[in-house]
Amino acid sequence: MKRILLLVSAAVCALLAVVAQVALRGARPASAPAMTEGALAAFGGLRSIVAEVVWFRADRLQDEGRYVELAQLASTLSYLEPHTPEVWSYAAWNLAYNISIMMPTYEDRWRWVNAAIALLRDKGLAINPTESELYRELAWLFELKLGTNLDAASPVYRAKWRETVEDAARRGAWDELRMDRRVMDEVSKAYGMTDVADPLYSAVYWAHIGRVVARSKEDVAFLNEIIRQSRAIYRRSHRGELDRSEH
Repeated sequence: MKRILLLVSAAVCALLAVVAQVALRGARPASAPAMTEGALAAFGGLRSIVAEVVWFRADRLQDEGRYVELAQLASTLSYLEPHTPEVWSYAAWNLAYNISIMMPTYEDRWRWVNAAIALLRDKGLAINPTESELYRELAWLFELKLGTNLDAASPVYRAKWRETVEDAARRGAWDELRMDRRVMDEVSKAYGMTDVADPLYSAVYWAHIGRVVARSKEDVAFLNEIIRQSRAIYRRSHRGELDRSEH
């Protein structure tokens, strides 16, 4: 019992240290990570114990519907287990679906949805560029949350995304959206989708890349289905464009 108590105490202390590091992120330069792999390695075997404590707490917060606190805790998890795709998917889903719908205006909702996109694209995939699960989650987010009317605020999301893409296009700043012009040309040619500001184009773009790194037939099938569905919805909103490209 004494050994168990010591382990739990150590885990709690380690957890508090991690939370403190994350809380200090705002005081650091943008280029400086709040917690490096080297610092986390210092926890040794306690790192997995701390992660288990945080996951347990996250489950409790989700059951209680305390999503804003859950988002903060998910940030801690991303530092504890940065190479675990489920961590990033879990955090992004919470931002895009649970927290966004609690916001009073559609513009406020968009900020949380956009934060989920940025989390997967700029952080999760930057650390895990060969994890097809993250490409799938990002593509699915573009298709379901922005490309359909599942959310009453979806038309606002589409308009905001179009503004973002058109601004990047004017400045030639595709790197801000982590998009490669060569891959974009591949997507436009292969699928006949030329409206790069349509979120369904982004859904196909990320699913297209995900297929390249996918290691299972199930992942490939899921990504293919996202491409199929997104093209079908795109066709309905761009009647004639695909038909012309196929002749």
